[in-house]
Amino acid sequence: MKQVVQNYKSGELAVLDVPVPGCKPGGVLVRSAYSLISTGTELMKVSEAGMSMLGKARSRPDQVAKVMQSVATNGLPATYRKVMGKLDSYTPLGYSLCGVVEQVGAGVDDVKVGDLVACAGNEHALHAELNWVPKNLYAPVPEGLAPRHAAFGTVGSIAMQGVRQGEPQLGEVALVIGLGLIGQLVVQLLTAAGVRVVGADPDPTRCELAERLGAAACGDPASAAVEAAVAELTDGHGVDQVFLAAGGGSNQPVELAARLARDRGRVVDIGKCRLDLPWNAYYEKELDVRFSRSYGPGRYDPSYELEGRDYPIGYVRWTERRNLACFLDLVARGRVDVDPLVSHIADFDDAVETYQRLKDGELKAVAVLFRYPEQTEEAGETPAPTVAVPAVRRAEETSTPARSAGTPVRLAFVGAGNYATSMLLPHLARREGVELSTVVTTTALSGANAQRKFGFAKATTDLDAVLGDKSVDAVFVVTRHSSHAELTRQALLAGKTVFVEKPLALTEDELAGVLAAVEESGNDRLQVGFNRRFAPLLQEAKDRFGARTGPASLRYLVNAGKLQHGSWYLQQGAEGSRFAGEGGHFIDTASWLLDADPVSVYATAAPGNDDLQVVLRYPDGSTATISYVTTGAPGFPKETLDLVADGKVLRLDDFVRASVHGPKKWVSSRLPKARDKGQNAELAAFVKAVRTGGPMPVPLESLVATTAATLAVHTGLADGAPVTLARTP
Repeated sequence: MKQVVQNYKSGELAVLDVPVPGCKPGGVLVRSAYSLISTGTELMKVSEAGMSMLGKARSRPDQVAKVMQSVATNGLPATYRKVMGKLDSYTPLGYSLCGVVEQVGAGVDDVKVGDLVACAGNEHALHAELNWVPKNLYAPVPEGLAPRHAAFGTVGSIAMQGVRQGEPQLGEVALVIGLGLIGQLVVQLLTAAGVRVVGADPDPTRCELAERLGAAACGDPASAAVEAAVAELTDGHGVDQVFLAAGGGSNQPVELAARLARDRGRVVDIGKCRLDLPWNAYYEKELDVRFSRSYGPGRYDPSYELEGRDYPIGYVRWTERRNLACFLDLVARGRVDVDPLVSHIADFDDAVETYQRLKDGELKAVAVLFRYPEQTEEAGETPAPTVAVPAVRRAEETSTPARSAGTPVRLAFVGAGNYATSMLLPHLARREGVELSTVVTTTALSGANAQRKFGFAKATTDLDAVLGDKSVDAVFVVTRHSSHAELTRQALLAGKTVFVEKPLALTEDELAGVLAAVEESGNDRLQVGFNRRFAPLLQEAKDRFGARTGPASLRYLVNAGKLQHGSWYLQQGAEGSRFAGEGGHFIDTASWLLDADPVSVYATAAPGNDDLQVVLRYPDGSTATISYVTTGAPGFPKETLDLVADGKVLRLDDFVRASVHGPKKWVSSRLPKARDKGQNAELAAFVKAVRTGGPMPVPLESLVATTAATLAVHTGLADGAPVTLARTP
């Protein structure tokens, strides 16, 4: 299928061939009929992409702050690679469309194949021939409403949420500053609610359009006409609400709002304009300044938008989906007329030219629609408690022959998210003797990006095509945590060597399922992405420390920090806790340093946050304490480790410096160029095992023991007691 994309680094716009998205549970696959260009938001994004790197930084100071924090935590080289990787990727455009339901995912019962729906979301209602849209981000189109008009649903919801924030009442007077697409819709919604409206915009054609659509008077904000109209309609008191629907860097809108609002009036910011509030003017009138957040309640909440959890109507009357349905109803009943706003309808194939004409100012438009050709292309599918440490049982083992000299190792990736594209694929793409065969993703564009950047031969959303491809030697599973175990199980049964990012499993049943696949197939060719044991600095420190004769005490401080709002790591119901997701890293490192697997786990948690203290006990009496904290200082190193035994101390400082104190002192000779946490060496060992047919880098029994210990942490938290890790016979 085709999709409109942009490279934020170069500014390049393209209509790209990408894989068809899979139809996941909880949503529908929609074939686009019309999608709407937001001539404000999207053109701002297109313009930013054409700026220099300095211009981009100036336009997004919030992102610059995040980059500086990443430099402090992860170092300049790693941050640079991550930022450049994100910038030099294709990103999607679009967030408002109407289309036909082509496939219905499990758990959806309010629409059927063939129904017309309006869709929202800058990750789900894209300028693309097909989109997967979760349940709370679409609404059925009322009978008789034209698809090109229903495509306005999302921007209509944005305007509606802004109007709701102003709390207008019958007979009041409102001022709308900025008569672009959102402003024109705000004018109509206010008029439908019985409010008299004055509009302000320097473009006389937009003023004339707003007056045709119901505004009492409109004019240039720099002229006296707007002020005179407000004085006449309000008897000199000022307007009850001001709606800021303008963009740009001028402070004129907020100054005009203060001048024309009544005492204790409301000012609602809908657009993205400069907000240097003149303190005296706002203070003297005690103006109520409010912000309107996108389509309405539910926006930016993953549990609402992605998991389909609706808010009870008794507590949240107007959610983003209810706003969407309400706006469609108003248009269908003729209370809002969007047809006069359509300045141009372009064929989807002409998308790049259309954006360029808008950017250059050649095409003057309030609203532009893409019209999609009718197609019949098939949509792709993707397709003292005790915790037992399962024994690894194998059927009659099949030998893995070494590859003939000169034959490349062919790798497939399932998932191409941030970790895969920043920490794994850059190493593999430049490794001699490796061929990147196929990348499988659920979203089409991520697969196309990975194919372009790293040279995959194919990109698809069809997992079965990879598992059935006998030429693929190994499969990397780098998806969200909840899918790791099942994808690993399927790949093992298909006879593939598997590299799965941590965690291997989120439950004991999932772990048992993986081991059942090993037993059934005799295929134990499995590696979990526990990379720290491969870190060159830590390996050298362990060698310098030498063999132990007595028990050891290990302390591992993980300064994990806070997650950003909206991170999928916070979806604990679906993806497990943070520690379940990454705790295996630290348990594996401790077990490798102590040359054993733990026999018991005790865990305690700090109330009100994600801070954990985990104590592991080992067969020889050694202990490892992992302090996993989220409340530490962001500038403090993420990982520090001390190992004490036999009159010696090993110290690791965030993979930047290491030392061993004992009869002979050793300190790492120089600071490395970057924090090397072992990914490159780990991948080298994995590829070697695949090429030669030799043993996997980490024994399967160790991977299972680490996973069981990680799961036992949450068993211990629930029971408040140590958990014995019992090996099954």
